[in-house]
Amino acid sequence: MRCIRSQINGLLGELPEKEMTAMALGLAHSLSRYKLKFSPDKVDTMIIQAVSLLDDLDKELNNYIMRCREWYGWHFPELSKLVTDNTAYIKIVQQVGTREKMIKSDLSEIIPEELEALVKEAAEISMGTEISDEDIDNIQMLCIEILAMITHRTSLFEYLKSRMMVIAPNLSIMVGELIGARLISRAGSLVNLSKFPASTVQLLGSEKALFRALKTKRDTPKYGLIYHATLVGQASTKNKGKAARMLAAKASLACRVDALGEDGNVDLGAEHKAKLASRMRNLEEGNQRRISSGGKGSAKKHEKFQFKSEVAQYEPEMDSTLPVKKKKKRPLVEEVGESSSPAAKKLKVEVKDEEADAEPTSEKKKKKKKRTMEVEDTAAAEPEEPVSAKKKKKKSMQPEEVEAVAVAEVNAEPTSEKKKKKKKSKVADE
Repeated sequence: MRCIRSQINGLLGELPEKEMTAMALGLAHSLSRYKLKFSPDKVDTMIIQAVSLLDDLDKELNNYIMRCREWYGWHFPELSKLVTDNTAYIKIVQQVGTREKMIKSDLSEIIPEELEALVKEAAEISMGTEISDEDIDNIQMLCIEILAMITHRTSLFEYLKSRMMVIAPNLSIMVGELIGARLISRAGSLVNLSKFPASTVQLLGSEKALFRALKTKRDTPKYGLIYHATLVGQASTKNKGKAARMLAAKASLACRVDALGEDGNVDLGAEHKAKLASRMRNLEEGNQRRISSGGKGSAKKHEKFQFKSEVAQYEPEMDSTLPVKKKKKRPLVEEVGESSSPAAKKLKVEVKDEEADAEPTSEKKKKKKKRTMEVEDTAAAEPEEPVSAKKKKKKSMQPEEVEAVAVAEVNAEPTSEKKKKKKKSKVADE
């Protein structure tokens, strides 16, 4: 395509350069016109401009109202403390003028009767300075300007609501029309906003704080423009970060449906908003329960998650394919006693022998000590015969009796000597 575009003059033949440039210009214009023309309802430029004008109007209105309060405060300073509503204050100043006319004027349409009585009472004993008619005329002109701007702002906000419900209905339901329009304005367009991940949507509007935190290596912010949404505002201080994260995730899905979806269905936004509201309610109730109840049941609900491995472990017993013989359980003594068969009697005797062997070790030790004491007493009672007497006995014995005594002596030797003799005999044989 690049080669064709560069060599288009030679390929098309005898066309003059002027006609070629005019054709290229007309093609560029038609393409750009087509891009703008594809859906006149979905032009989000109107939303961006409207929300920018709304923010500018808010700033100007704030400046104008503060200027009017300061200006009229020289003449009637007590009115600023009594009437806190800005619109009501401006209407009173524009209708009444100087404080001398305050007693005769009817303010029941602007403020309640109790407050009206207080204002009239304060006008009689006010400590403000006197001003001329020219000054009060200029102040009243400023009040008229402020009231016109308030009406303009109200109509602009209604227009913005209607445009947002046409272009981004799901986003409007999730976060509100004003915050949705500000998110679109910050991203540049609805398509750009739909391309952003949920983490970026969460921090849109807090870029300065984010980069400052990254530069100073401190904690990054948890929310940006989405902080002013109703779901985040209603959450407690601990759960505001969680609410902002969940709302940003669902808002990014709503943006993608609004930007790329063909039908203007609002079911997704309403469903996600209901789920988020129930989830936040559960979070709030869970925190309250954890604080109030101290039982073991509630503590088990909020245990920390521990990962359990799902990897199957190797069992070496599974290698053998031979059938495993199950050991027969021995019957109890009571069961054996009940049966009268000879096999049962034999089992009963074996069980009794096992019980006798299972005596405690302390009793066994006592019995061994008694046996050793008896052996020592018998050895002490019988005097040992001298060696010469033994030899005489052997001489008097017959040869067969002598061999039997020798065998008994050999058998009575300690086990260690027997082992040594066995080893020697084995070596000799080898």
